[in-house]
Amino acid sequence: MMIGLAHFVILSAILAAAGIAVMLTRRNALGILIGVELLLNAGGINFVAFNRLAHVGTAPDGAPLMDGVVFTFFIIVLAAAEAAVALAIFLNYYNTFRSIDVDRASELKG
Repeated sequence: MMIGLAHFVILSAILAAAGIAVMLTRRNALGILIGVELLLNAGGINFVAFNRLAHVGTAPDGAPLMDGVVFTFFIIVLAAAEAAVALAIFLNYYNTFRSIDVDRASELKG
């Protein structure tokens, strides 16, 4: 039995649904960040899966086409940068309010 495109799309849909469920049900800022990471990973799986489907073969110079893999690499870099910035914000928020409950964020004034 070969693993086809449908398997990757189903896995991506499960990850996306889990990410949305986590983002909607958690009040903890770190839980919401994990939900965002799950959504980004679901997108990365789709990029790689559809790259495999669309580019059967190689480029004119003989190299394999890696468009989806490159986009997925950018997603991973974006997720790492987003996590670093979000954790810095959460640490500052925790030092101010002694909680990372997102419902208390309305107390912040710009």
